[in-house]
Amino acid sequence: MSTSTTLLSATAHPLAAGGAGEHRTLIITLFSVFVAITLGITVWAGRQTKDATDFYAGGRSFTGFQNGLAISGDYMSAASFLGIAGAISLFGYDGFLYSIGFLVAWLVALLLVAEPLRNSGRFTMADVLAHRLRQRPVRTAAGTSTIVVSIFYLLAQMVGAGALVALLLGATGEGSRRWIIALVGLVMVLYVTIGGMKGTTWVQIVKAVLLIAGTLLITVLVLNKFHWNLSTLLGRAAEASGKGGAFLEPGLQYGKDGTSKLNFVSLGLALVLGTAGLPHILIRFYTVPTAQAARKSVNWAIGIIGAFYLMTIALGFGAAALVGPKAITASNESGNTAAPLLAQEVGGGAGSTGGAILLAVISAVAFATILAVVAGLTLASSASFAHDLWANVIRRGKTSEKEEILTAKIAAVVIGAISIALGIFAHRLNAAALVALAFAVAASANLPTILYSLFWKRFTTQGALWSIYGGLISSVTLVILSPVVSGNPKALFPGLAFDYFPLGNPGLVSIPLGFLLGWAGSLLSRPAPDQERKYAELEVRSLTGYGAH
Repeated sequence: MSTSTTLLSATAHPLAAGGAGEHRTLIITLFSVFVAITLGITVWAGRQTKDATDFYAGGRSFTGFQNGLAISGDYMSAASFLGIAGAISLFGYDGFLYSIGFLVAWLVALLLVAEPLRNSGRFTMADVLAHRLRQRPVRTAAGTSTIVVSIFYLLAQMVGAGALVALLLGATGEGSRRWIIALVGLVMVLYVTIGGMKGTTWVQIVKAVLLIAGTLLITVLVLNKFHWNLSTLLGRAAEASGKGGAFLEPGLQYGKDGTSKLNFVSLGLALVLGTAGLPHILIRFYTVPTAQAARKSVNWAIGIIGAFYLMTIALGFGAAALVGPKAITASNESGNTAAPLLAQEVGGGAGSTGGAILLAVISAVAFATILAVVAGLTLASSASFAHDLWANVIRRGKTSEKEEILTAKIAAVVIGAISIALGIFAHRLNAAALVALAFAVAASANLPTILYSLFWKRFTTQGALWSIYGGLISSVTLVILSPVVSGNPKALFPGLAFDYFPLGNPGLVSIPLGFLLGWAGSLLSRPAPDQERKYAELEVRSLTGYGAH
């Protein structure tokens, strides 16, 4: 989920070189097998989806271990697998800092969010806010924020999917990439509309198992190359990097000046706090039967995700040592092809059967990763529209479960169509800007309102609205005015210059602002007459689970 790199840019890939024909046949076969299996799982799950609880929360039938696997599958996106390995291979220690940041983020989710959220809500984040605040305005705000976060995150995955599949299949030209993005979007919509949460969860579980297995295989092969001596691996990587000892020390990417240091702090703050506010992660807590299972699922997720990010040491430093930064940047200047190139190398090298097979397997795993993440994001945004905006704001609660589920399916189709359209027109954009925006909005708007609602008695409806809309508007505005969008050759619009905000991520400003606005809005408004009673009810429910759905 690295926000420092694009998910995949339209540059050369090992498969784009000579001899790709036989490789593509193998990859197409693996892709087809995976899609067929997961669609079969989705159809099977769809037949068991009877009501809203089944569609939104998988019938709350998943165990802590199963949900932990699904959370891992939802969280470890293509950018985690490709981006972090690339960042480590090019920047050494500074690249590994991303792995640490993502792992620490789960402690926030575990200690502050998982159990109270499971006890207090039903299907979406807005359920928690609506329990003690005015329903229609807070559901409108929370639903808007959820959809904005999901679409930006979804768009980043769609852009990456189009570039990845186009390169792996040897497709060239704008028309081919557009068809590929449309095909990925279609599969994504099918997952959600047919299988709901049950189908999406099982797809994520399968994907998590594949990703861990593939990463473990490469890790074992890399360590075996260096006789299981990590010191030798790091030393060889530092030597091959051309940076010497600096490759293993802080400051190669960050620390050049005060602005870069602040930029890293800002990015890290957004990643650590944004995770606990990501809509597609929050809805996963509702798929287990009890709050205890929610806590167990986060414990399992921490273990699985932690193991994965530890293995990125072998992926990144292994790529630096065995492939070399020059070969990696020649393939992709951001380093996103480091993991596939490493797979090819440890499998026997370019042109070998073993190298082709391992490269094909890892490429299929990357594709599986994208499908699972986009399915989770689509479900989160469509559920928020149907449950929060349609059922409780527009229809004022006067709707049937059947109508609500139908609305969610229609919303999934519409959101999928929007994502396909934006992905087609935005395929050249820096996906890192989109991912960073999603995390910044989640940390600035969603997390403050959740924490205030759960733990502050004086929190009011006005405070929630100020926090959500203030966090949303400030984070979007600051990203637009940042170097990510204009003012340098790698920006979204390199020919323009309105980069008045010096940091690449707005978290350092917008996150404190979101908390501050929630506090100020609450103090400057009058509490509802039954404010204390409703907070007491929510407190009992969040801590004990009494009355939880």
